[in-house]
Amino acid sequence: MSITMSDSAAQRVQTFIDKRGKGLGLRLAVRTSGCSGMAYVLEFVDEINDDDIVFEDKGVKVFIDGKSLVYLDGTELDFVKEGLNEGFKFNNPNVLSECGCGESFNV
Repeated sequence: MSITMSDSAAQRVQTFIDKRGKGLGLRLAVRTSGCSGMAYVLEFVDEINDDDIVFEDKGVKVFIDGKSLVYLDGTELDFVKEGLNEGFKFNNPNVLSECGCGESFNV
């Protein structure tokens, strides 16, 4: 089981943590939401939870709870710029379908 990050995503996360002045890494999770069933959750981690599984890639720690890992195993977190838009992109091999707006997915 693994979670990876592109170079651009790792740099972006580290920049956010540096600007924040604190943080152990990034939490990646899923929650029930949207028209397709699940949505990604990204947040900074200041404290480790008992059920956290920790991955480290390119010097950045990614924290995931065991329930979310089932849906996120093999995911690569990327940071992309497309025209005037920029943001994190989830390359998740477990996704079977996504909603039209790309905000939620189904496995």
